[in-house]
Amino acid sequence: MVPEAVGDLMHQAMFLIISMVSVLILPSLFVGLLVSVFQAATQINEQTLSFLPRLLTTFVSIVVAAPWLVRKMLDFSANLFNQIHFVVN
Repeated sequence: MVPEAVGDLMHQAMFLIISMVSVLILPSLFVGLLVSVFQAATQINEQTLSFLPRLLTTFVSIVVAAPWLVRKMLDFSANLFNQIHFVVN
């Protein structure tokens, strides 16, 4: 087992996880920030007002980013299967 190959695969996997999660979480973060600013300006302290827009934003980002997410996972899996002989040797 070559440690460099394993380290490289782990690096690629962690980068893939971070990039996939950030695509789904960042839009919800920005919408939550905007709703919080609106709530602070109007002094409306309703919990469902902040939950529903973030939920809808996350759902829309999943629907929009799904082809890209699946393609990245398939590319990583194909790359992993192609490099198995480097890890096992």
